Amino acid sequence: MSAQKKLSLFDISLIVVSLVIGMGIFRVPASVAATSGTETIFFGVWIAGGFIALCGALTYAEIGKRLPAMGGYYKVFAECYHPAIGFSVNAIILISNAASLAIVTLIGADYVSDLLYGKPSGTFFNTGVAIAAVGIFYLVNLSGLKTSSRTQNILTITKLSMIVVLIASVIKGVIVEPHGYNTGDPVYTITDKSPWVLFLISLIPVSFAFGGYQQTINFGAEAEKPSGIPRGILIGIAIVTLLYLSINLAYTKVIGYEPMKNATAIGALLCEAWFGKAGAKVFDGLMFLSVMAYVNVILLSNPRVMYAMSQDGVFPKLFGYRNEKTGAITNSLTVFALTTILVSFLGKGIDPILNFSMFLDSIGMATSAAAIFILRKRQRVLAADNSAQEYSAITPYVAGFFIVAYFAIATGVFLKDPTAAWTGTILFLVFLIIYRLFYHKKK
Repeated sequence: MSAQKKLSLFDISLIVVSLVIGMGIFRVPASVAATSGTETIFFGVWIAGGFIALCGALTYAEIGKRLPAMGGYYKVFAECYHPAIGFSVNAIILISNAASLAIVTLIGADYVSDLLYGKPSGTFFNTGVAIAAVGIFYLVNLSGLKTSSRTQNILTITKLSMIVVLIASVIKGVIVEPHGYNTGDPVYTITDKSPWVLFLISLIPVSFAFGGYQQTINFGAEAEKPSGIPRGILIGIAIVTLLYLSINLAYTKVIGYEPMKNATAIGALLCEAWFGKAGAKVFDGLMFLSVMAYVNVILLSNPRVMYAMSQDGVFPKLFGYRNEKTGAITNSLTVFALTTILVSFLGKGIDPILNFSMFLDSIGMATSAAAIFILRKRQRVLAADNSAQEYSAITPYVAGFFIVAYFAIATGVFLKDPTAAWTGTILFLVFLIIYRLFYHKKK
């Protein structure tokens, strides 16, 4: 790949930010307020989420440096565990990422509905908006890495600028009342469950809001410099953590902790504090543009996993096709986009998709992070010049904490929604069987 088509540190840092900041931060805090029981637990889970994400960033920064490859998230499982694990985990993670993308587009549809009608719309409207968003950036990604990365930078900078404006709404000193609520979502108080259970349940959507940066290692072979991936991950997570804590403070000051519980379009309310109802309408339109940034980066990342799996012979060869002129991974991109659209149709609502997605992501992130111990041991043996000792001595400890945290989150999903957890487990077993039947003999 030519240098002009590779990714700079600036590109990678913005990719990290875009992978993490979808539309979740403009809806998830309302759900967290509803399940946290107290304002102390509310801020506690956001601080914990930021710390866990920082631990994950340190872990994946080293993994990305040790294993720089296209589709690196697949390579971690295939090379550190077994090709069957690599195939099965990444097949369901691809479904999980399609589910995450479906969630973001459905949240974005709420803002489009508020812009056009001043209230939430039905499933048909939301699904149509989700399909349109995926379709637009499917075409952008067909143009290749250079076009999609430049588009990504513009959209991400726009999104970051809007978030800064929202955070600054606290200086107005006004209180804005929500316009509507998701009445079907749960609301817990400190008398309903123990504080630890409330903390664990609330940590599920918070972790969803912080997740995604692990996919940055999929671009390992496309960075201008080997240091680009680890440095980009750390810079990106630092930016995200600062913004998340700041905007949640703004939500509680402008809307209020109690009124915010399960409120719709809470991001627009912060803009309304600045410009009144007309400003909130403008914000709705800008929010849909920010949805586009997340759609683009997910369509940019996941086909690279499918490409790597095809190159290893655990996916059909057609997924390894790459357009010679643009470099676009055409067939993988097409299938992933269609899968996202299908999940949008099948999902009955955002919360069920979120639980399913978070269970799969939690197991995948814990096991992929554990690969750092395998890579360290293996490369220490192979490195005659002792270069394996150049990495931070603290990383194994933060990786261990990260792994335990994500297994705890997976447990929280099981307690909250056992059906979602069992669905993910059964899917994993199904893909193991598929691997055994179709790919085992090849390996």
